[in-house]
Amino acid sequence: MLFKSFSKRDYCFLFIALVLIVGQVWLDLTMPDYTANLTRSVSSGNLQMSDIWYNGLMMLLCALGSLACSLCCGFLVAQIASSFSKVTRKRLFGKITTFSSTEINRFGAPSLITRTTNDVDHLHRFIAMGLQMIIKAPILAVWAICKISVSSFEWTLATGICVAVIVVFVSIIVLLCIPKFKKVQKLTDNLNNATRENLSGVRVVRAFNAEEYQEKKFDEANVNLMKNQLFTAKATGLISPVLTICLNGLTLAIYWIGAVLINNAQIIERATIIGNMTAFTQYALQVVFAFMMLIFMFIILPRVIVSAKRINEVLRAEPVINESKSNDKPAEKEGEVEFKNVSFCFPDGASNALEDISFKIEKGETVAIIGATGSGKTTILDLLERVYDVSSGEVLVDGKNVKEFSFKQLQSKISMVSQKAVLFKGTIKSNITYGADEEVADDDERLKAAIEISEAGFVYDLDGGVNAHVAQGGTNFSGGQKQRLSIARAIFKGSEIIVFDDSFSALDYKTDATIRGKIRQQLKDKTIIIVAQRIGTIINADKIIVIDDGKIVGIGKHKELLETCSLYNEIALSQLSKEEL
Repeated sequence: MLFKSFSKRDYCFLFIALVLIVGQVWLDLTMPDYTANLTRSVSSGNLQMSDIWYNGLMMLLCALGSLACSLCCGFLVAQIASSFSKVTRKRLFGKITTFSSTEINRFGAPSLITRTTNDVDHLHRFIAMGLQMIIKAPILAVWAICKISVSSFEWTLATGICVAVIVVFVSIIVLLCIPKFKKVQKLTDNLNNATRENLSGVRVVRAFNAEEYQEKKFDEANVNLMKNQLFTAKATGLISPVLTICLNGLTLAIYWIGAVLINNAQIIERATIIGNMTAFTQYALQVVFAFMMLIFMFIILPRVIVSAKRINEVLRAEPVINESKSNDKPAEKEGEVEFKNVSFCFPDGASNALEDISFKIEKGETVAIIGATGSGKTTILDLLERVYDVSSGEVLVDGKNVKEFSFKQLQSKISMVSQKAVLFKGTIKSNITYGADEEVADDDERLKAAIEISEAGFVYDLDGGVNAHVAQGGTNFSGGQKQRLSIARAIFKGSEIIVFDDSFSALDYKTDATIRGKIRQQLKDKTIIIVAQRIGTIINADKIIVIDDGKIVGIGKHKELLETCSLYNEIALSQLSKEEL
């Protein structure tokens, strides 16, 4: 599946790189021939200056040609690796944006971040450094072996023994390290999770004086990763000295065997043997070097394979919630929401979170949903927005099942103000106009209206006004300010249905009442759904839906529910006196 990240241009570059590598190998293996010619001439005593110039020039040309091939090949492979990484990250991010909460929870946010960054980087480095080695090593090994096989049997045997020792030793190291390599990414996920948890919850950590506790959690993840990496580093660290010993031992063996052959040969043959010995030394080193490259690939390959599998897991994951392929025909009604006998169970849930939920909201109505914590209020909103799909029943928007809308069409019909006010790094205007297709002027009437209705006039007192800076996560604003800006964003969007999921909790009673009054007056044509805990926030709603343990236990207006719904009466009396009610 990862091969889809390669473009036609990348395959073209790969073919050119292959040709360049073959040319480089040919030049590298041709150079020893000229070295041998010079050595023979010197040994025989027939050395001419013309021989030195010719053979030296040819060796220089081979070296320069090999360098040029290597540089051009490196440039092309770098282009392939960068293009692959870019496309793969784009595919991963695009896939993740299609995930529902089910898939995100299954993989985990820290793991998805690691897969999009760290795992892709592993593949990038493998392609940038390893692609040349993977292609070059077999070609160089086979070609060099063919060259040396016609030489002395003793030299060939010495080279074979050296290669066998290296292969056996490195194979043992690789087999010991593979389980550790496979654990690296999982341990990295754990480390990222500990870091992310500590940073996102830093205020809670400090409030509970739990720095030492968090440090222990981080240290545990950090030490596990360190021990794993120390083992692999120590094991692979043995490879370098063993290779050095083998290479030096091979060179010594070749010269020792050569000395024996020269001593036993006729005088007239000695010059030829000396030349062959010089050439063979270079060929043998090329063979060993080729196997070293292959071994290096086998060392890093397990980690790359793990990264590739982790990326493929994300790319192959099928979202639980699929987009409708039907064309986006306009609905006959606008601003109408209906739940018909809806039941819902969370993935791997033991029982239904919602049971037989039925209600209808007409266009222009303000409907409130109230209930105890964990009763299913936010889950109803999640089903409306298709964060999850119903287990049974239907959710209708404008008389049409939400499953029949494309994601874009459904999302354009609903503006959401979530429980947690989320602001993005940028400016106040970029946050309020978030998702707008066109550029919005500072004095745009819709922008002014959104700020005015949400009681966010404080922005005009800031340096830069609507262009004032917003830090990442909105950390330079208070909870109430962030909530008002989130409300302004939903109002600016102008959707026919506006949902407030406990979005007034950080506001004082006066600001809460003022904003709701302005919404009622200026957004009469909008369908308003409010999830809240405060009775004061929902007291004037056209309809109040009371939820208890995933079931509707009461529907009506405030005064009706006080008389007919005992749960609502309990909630109301826990907040206000009888006289206030």
